[in-house]
Amino acid sequence: MAAKPEAADDSETVKAPVKSKKMLIIIVAAVLVLALGGGGAFFYISKQRAAAAAAEDGEEAGPSKSVAHAGPKVPPAYLPLDNMVVNLADPGGERVAQVGITLEVTDAHAVDTVKAFLPTIRSGILLLISQKTADELLKPEGKQQLAKEILRETSLPFGGGEAGHDTGAAPSKKKKEKAAAQTDHAEFPVVGVLFSSFIVQ
Repeated sequence: MAAKPEAADDSETVKAPVKSKKMLIIIVAAVLVLALGGGGAFFYISKQRAAAAAAEDGEEAGPSKSVAHAGPKVPPAYLPLDNMVVNLADPGGERVAQVGITLEVTDAHAVDTVKAFLPTIRSGILLLISQKTADELLKPEGKQQLAKEILRETSLPFGGGEAGHDTGAAPSKKKKEKAAAQTDHAEFPVVGVLFSSFIVQ
């Protein structure tokens, strides 16, 4: 009869370590969940602060002055022009350039605005290209310079010009003041010039 209570005591001692192991696992799991949650919250807050700081830096720096691409806040729209075949300024007039140009504009609304002035813009671009020689256009620097000049040409109908974009020459004080006034009042709709084809023969 005395043997039965001893067996009961043994089962209680076996259950006690099992319960303490389960409790230990639950505590460790809870600590891990809290640690992971806290780490995730810290990471999220850090990212938000970094993004806010970057946005403030961007506002202080002002808009990009890049001629090839002034980063718009909305996705840009593109306006492809018909290919142009132009006689170049080489002696004898035998060299020609076939150029495909796509204008990058600030948004879809600006496409309609630019289209209204397209005959004037196209004529200006043709005159620009006709003043170049084959040697100038075959060099990468020549193509980059042409892109800058075309960008300046696209700003003319909207009150731009040499003062509106960097053309390599140092603008006068009067031109700088005019440029500052134009920048305050309006943004030019064309922000980039892309070449879709460029053949010199």
